[in-house]
Amino acid sequence: MPQTSPPPDAEAVRDLFERIAPSYDRLNDLLSLGLHRLWKRQAVAWLQPRPGQRLLDLCCGTGDLALVLAEAVRPGGLVLGLDAAAAPLELARRRGGRQPWLPVTFRQADALATGLDDGEADGAVMAYGLRNLQDPATALVELRRLLRPGGRAAVLDFNRPVEAAGRTAAFQRFYLRQVVVPLARQAGLEAEYAYLEDSLSRFPTGPEQERLALAAGFSAARHRRLAGGQMGLLQLVA
Repeated sequence: MPQTSPPPDAEAVRDLFERIAPSYDRLNDLLSLGLHRLWKRQAVAWLQPRPGQRLLDLCCGTGDLALVLAEAVRPGGLVLGLDAAAAPLELARRRGGRQPWLPVTFRQADALATGLDDGEADGAVMAYGLRNLQDPATALVELRRLLRPGGRAAVLDFNRPVEAAGRTAAFQRFYLRQVVVPLARQAGLEAEYAYLEDSLSRFPTGPEQERLALAAGFSAARHRRLAGGQMGLLQLVA
């Protein structure tokens, strides 16, 4: 797959999320007009969480999605949220502490090498994490390793349009440059959010993600375009 920029440096990405953690949820709501919650619900709908299941939230950030899953697996289930950055995890733990009845724990770990056992989970989600990892192919191999046969995974992220010169790609560039970056500038995070466009330039397209997932051992992989092609949901079956 041709790339227009080198893979991200893991330490630099981790430091980026350490810096933006206090503003991350507020900016997500502002920049997506709250629609990120709808897209995450679509990821959860694909996962079909049930009471008693053990689920993973990889690159869990501040934990909003892990908490939704934890509500769904009660009673008897467990959700484990993993993230490489400490600051978002601290916010996630505070959130979880306000709902102590939810079966959720958070742990610092690399999504490329989690250290968990094979077949650890019935299902998994990854929201806005795959694009920031050094090697998406390795991440999908690790994700497959963690799932029991037949387990589902949902990978939500920005969509890289197949046609770089098309209208979808043009609107995406406009939105990132004229909306996202100026709003982030007001929060003192211009450089951090300018990184979004660069990260998309090397991100696999939907069809490429499907091929990578099948090569990683998934039995089924389907990439759905969301929000007029601005976002994408990779639906996987182990």
